[in-house]
Amino acid sequence: MYDNILFPTDGSAGSEAAAAHVSELASAFDATVHVVHVVDTREGGLGVSGAFVHEDSQAMSGVSPETGYIGRHEDVDADEVEAELTAHARELVGAAAESPDDINMTTAVEMGTPHSAILQYADDHDADLIVMGTHGRTGVERYLLGSVTEKVVRLADAPVVTVRADESDGE
Repeated sequence: MYDNILFPTDGSAGSEAAAAHVSELASAFDATVHVVHVVDTREGGLGVSGAFVHEDSQAMSGVSPETGYIGRHEDVDADEVEAELTAHARELVGAAAESPDDINMTTAVEMGTPHSAILQYADDHDADLIVMGTHGRTGVERYLLGSVTEKVVRLADAPVVTVRADESDGE
């Protein structure tokens, strides 16, 4: 049923929560997991796929611990981010899997508008399913920051599973 599962991640608590579902689905369907991180290249973009990045993922995305964001996407070394993403993805998805070595996984770092890059990657790699975390933002914060997950849900051709971050994580 599912051969290619797309797992876009920004390293947030929502992404971490989604990793367990990705592992279960990949194991159940013997699917390949495509772990993707998008560097936001829009004018004024913060340089990472989520506007705010979880503390534990700062090293992965090159985010400044003082500011919590990257000011310009030109400062991002995609090869370095991809190497760190690969290690982080193995750890994240592997920790949730019974047999992490049995999960076939690829990683990629894409540049662009996050929801557009995710949708394009899904089309280019024939994703049968997209599994994404969500921050659970509401009100003004959601209006100002938008919701990458919401846009993907509305526009994707493939089914999308969303996993909300545990509210006790402070998201």
